[in-house]
Amino acid sequence: MTMSKKNHLTAIAVVAHPKVPDAASEAELIATFLKKKGLKAAHGSLYDSELRHRVEAGEYDLLIALGGDGTMLRAGHLCAPHNIPVLGINLGRFGFLMEFGREQWQQMIPQLIEGKYWLERRMMLRCEHWQDKDMQGYWDVLNEAVVGRGEIVRPVHLTAYVDGRFLTTYVADALIAATPTGSTAYALAAGGPILPPDLRNILLVPVAPHLSVDRPIVLAEGSAVSITVFTDHQAVLCPDGQAPIALKSGDQVTVRSSDYTVQFVRFQDPGYFYRNLTPHMNQNPSTGTQR
Repeated sequence: MTMSKKNHLTAIAVVAHPKVPDAASEAELIATFLKKKGLKAAHGSLYDSELRHRVEAGEYDLLIALGGDGTMLRAGHLCAPHNIPVLGINLGRFGFLMEFGREQWQQMIPQLIEGKYWLERRMMLRCEHWQDKDMQGYWDVLNEAVVGRGEIVRPVHLTAYVDGRFLTTYVADALIAATPTGSTAYALAAGGPILPPDLRNILLVPVAPHLSVDRPIVLAEGSAVSITVFTDHQAVLCPDGQAPIALKSGDQVTVRSSDYTVQFVRFQDPGYFYRNLTPHMNQNPSTGTQR
């Protein structure tokens, strides 16, 4: 993992997921704590347009995100284009991407202010939707881009090319193109391998393939994949779990390494990923009532 320190923090934004209980009040407590330490701090909802604009304008050196892994994804989308590091405090259920829980922030934030942390850099993917040689839209995603069927329970045909060379045609519910970060998300649920977060490889994982290649494939660093949809019914593109984008037969989705990189603030040593992996695998809090 790439390590670096950043000292002399002067301004920090604290954002909370609006649907997580107590997140807003916790964000206010943290902002007040930061101000007492002599820093400029603002707090609000992750979706507050004014606060987001101030983040994008470069007013803050760092963003603290309170919520769960979904909150970290959205915070990464916001901060990566502006090279703003993100510190995650877990108030959600799973928190695989978060650094610590709400009970630890009073202990850890003074270390943050003193510069006793390192930055973990994680790749993003640039996902583009093409129709008749016209780009319909693009997204920079941290977890994955999923191309698959819509509400109709019938597989779609997905032809994949890697670096312009034919790979295979999948007959499947979907094909996931994931980052190493995304390898512990939907790709893992679909039977994919777990990749260390510092890699810069694209992972291809078919979902419910029928009489076609059923093994996940890890592409070489720097490779790109092009996925063409062939179907006589619904098909969609879902970038990082966002609202699905309708695809027509013949539409193409291209996925490559993004120019942006998400920076996560870490206090644990670089071996934390493997040390924390087993507890996450052995007990999934999503099955209970923990938030």
